[in-house]
Amino acid sequence: MTHTRVLRLVGAGAAALALVAACGTPPPKEGAASGTPAATAKSAAEFGGLEELVEAAKAEGRLNVIALPPDWANYGAIISAFEAKYGIEVDSAQPDASSQDEINAAKQLKGGDRAPDVFDLGLNVALANTDVFAPYQVETWADIPDELKEPSGLHYGDYGGFMSIGYDASKVPAPTSVKDLLKPEYQGKVALNGDPTQAGAAFSGVVMASLGNGGSADDIAPGVEFFARLKAAGNFLPVDPSPATIESGQTPVVIDWDYTNAAQTAKLAGKVDWKVVVPRDAQVGAYYNQAVNKDAPHPAAARLWQEFLYSDEGQNLYLGGLSRPVRMDAMAKAGTLDAAAAAKLPDTGGEQVFLTQEQSDKAKQVLSASWARAVG
Repeated sequence: MTHTRVLRLVGAGAAALALVAACGTPPPKEGAASGTPAATAKSAAEFGGLEELVEAAKAEGRLNVIALPPDWANYGAIISAFEAKYGIEVDSAQPDASSQDEINAAKQLKGGDRAPDVFDLGLNVALANTDVFAPYQVETWADIPDELKEPSGLHYGDYGGFMSIGYDASKVPAPTSVKDLLKPEYQGKVALNGDPTQAGAAFSGVVMASLGNGGSADDIAPGVEFFARLKAAGNFLPVDPSPATIESGQTPVVIDWDYTNAAQTAKLAGKVDWKVVVPRDAQVGAYYNQAVNKDAPHPAAARLWQEFLYSDEGQNLYLGGLSRPVRMDAMAKAGTLDAAAAAKLPDTGGEQVFLTQEQSDKAKQVLSASWARAVG
């Protein structure tokens, strides 16, 4: 479960269309109103309208996604809903891949019909790879807060959450703070979701540890030191957690996003007494980001996928997975938010920290220089 998440671009021209056609995929339909190919359309309106986009996407008949675990932010239900609504087959590759793996796959498979059409990325990876994206603004663009979107539509926030500690209450005592994980009761039991130099969830896990040990968003060194102490105490478990490792008891404590940990509570009901806590003194949140591959083999389907994710239906599906959709505030004001699902979100009372890009860049440099040494 190394899905890279941190708290988730230029149009292709005639040459890209030729590559698509050469791979056996039908060339994108041109918008009736403007004649703009799907591969360069920056909005549904520019293509000729949403109905035209739907027709073109159905003609392509397929969408390639990557790094979307079914139990991550409710993506299993989201994919099924998209397939049912439009009759388009979704090929979901490498569900447990990281954000960087998504970019690597796009570059390695460029020009083929198996390349990912869309990305779901941590912010650091998104910012470092904008040359791989095509700008696209969904119809609900105005509802996305300005600070969570690149102005031209290269990438934009889709859902977010807070870093948390998931734990098997039958095997360990309930932690109330990050520091509790250093206690003998947690020996050989604490897993981090991924490598923080590559995976967004793990990155934010280190930030959470920093906040809980006297550090800050400007200084994550205490977080790195915490994991060094956790390893020295024999409490850090070098296993990449997954639903299977949780169910088997191999990873009884998992540092991960609240929506991912919360999903395990329902999934493992009756099997594991799985509970989730967001430490009140260490609340770090973040949003993941959507982007369209500029060399998408199914450019119309790629753009229709974005429209679906940012529709009321798609946003409420994210919410159903206990993640916070980016249009949540706007939908609450409009009365279109699933209030019952919103009421189930984990408690996050207390000071909340969202890293700025400058803070994130600084933290990434610290991790690159010190993480391997700290836990190696």
